[in-house]
Amino acid sequence: MERYRNSGGDSGVSAYEIGSDYIIVKFSGTTKTYRYSYGGRAGNNHVENMKKLARNGSGLNAYINKYVKNLYD
Repeated sequence: MERYRNSGGDSGVSAYEIGSDYIIVKFSGTTKTYRYSYGGRAGNNHVENMKKLARNGSGLNAYINKYVKNLYD
């Protein structure tokens, strides 16, 4: 997994892994990971938005909380 840059300094996300049709997110303070995928409940639009935010190192935690919190596979 790649360490999340967290440019805002206050994210709950600590790491992520990007695949062609999914993103796996790890949150601070836990070993559990959450997979969001095209074929899962999150869908490709949300997954692509999350990939972009992860690469930019900003806004991923807020996006998850607002749009896909419980839509992991």
